[in-house]
Amino acid sequence: MLKNGVRSEVSPYLIEIDGSQKSGSGTILRLAVALAAILGQPLHIHGIRQNRPQPGLKPQHLESVLTAAKLCGAKLEGARLDSRELWFEPNRIRGGNIEAEIGTAGSIPMLLMTVLPICAFAENTVRLHVSKGGTDVSHSPTIHYIQHVFLPTLKRMGLNASLTVHKYGYYPKGIGEVTVSVEPCKSLKPLRLEDSGNIQAVRGISVCTFLAERKVAERQAKAANDYLKEKGYVTDIRAVNDSSNPLQKGSSLVLWAETDTGAIVGADAIGELKKASETVGREAAEKLYAELSAKSTVDVHLADMLIPYLALAQGKSAYLTRKLTDHLETNIWLVQEMLNTKINAQKVNGLYRVEKVG
Repeated sequence: MLKNGVRSEVSPYLIEIDGSQKSGSGTILRLAVALAAILGQPLHIHGIRQNRPQPGLKPQHLESVLTAAKLCGAKLEGARLDSRELWFEPNRIRGGNIEAEIGTAGSIPMLLMTVLPICAFAENTVRLHVSKGGTDVSHSPTIHYIQHVFLPTLKRMGLNASLTVHKYGYYPKGIGEVTVSVEPCKSLKPLRLEDSGNIQAVRGISVCTFLAERKVAERQAKAANDYLKEKGYVTDIRAVNDSSNPLQKGSSLVLWAETDTGAIVGADAIGELKKASETVGREAAEKLYAELSAKSTVDVHLADMLIPYLALAQGKSAYLTRKLTDHLETNIWLVQEMLNTKINAQKVNGLYRVEKVG
């Protein structure tokens, strides 16, 4: 426990988590903090990001912890850059207006993934403003993937959230800015997506910032459309020529397919130096086609992102995904450790059936 910023005797309810287990990545930190806030129990996590080339808290991880602490009035110890150990003692999740500032190109979507589960159980509406971060960066979902794949799936579970992009942010400067508004739902509904169904629409958003003269957004969209057209799919991809961030050029593309059973599967790609726009478009299209041809109901990234919501929802949930990734295995392990919730992932007819059994 923390008293005036100093650890006192250990609470019998203290949750101990070894961050070096499984993937040893930041996903353990993010999810552990979120679940501790929801449970209202103090958390001690050590070995933070132990298996990464640069272990410990980096700016995006630190700001995620600090933002979670603001949401629930938590006391903190060890919340500093490069720290590999953290004590987090939550209080009531009040909600309200929250400000977060990453200060690098650290991922805004990753910060959102930390705090969204907490927002679901807030006493009041949460309006979170995040500035000076990356909206579309490597090793993270793009901001429009969050907006058009993740949030609509959470809405099926009863969590209503809206997202507005004010500025796009890319590596290495960041400077992205978004606002998210979340209505508390108190009780999450189960999610059952066991039939991929028939595709009703394939949509996308192709964004470029200060690259309009090179028609980057249009070229990304055309490459994706051409590839998917060859595979028999008609697409509706919107090109956005953005000028919100004068200090940073960049681009991204997100694609998603909607089916008549309510499934939304997505894929994305980001632009980089010396990476052709056509390569970005084809990369995202190939990823989406892999999901569509497998007939998964949840794509490989959404599969791990949904685990805390499955664990917290009342009743049984199940969906189908094509890979058992490190992040998926890690999140299943962690919710079982912290919530004593049983989630199975078994291969059935070429897909993994992820099921919360009770």
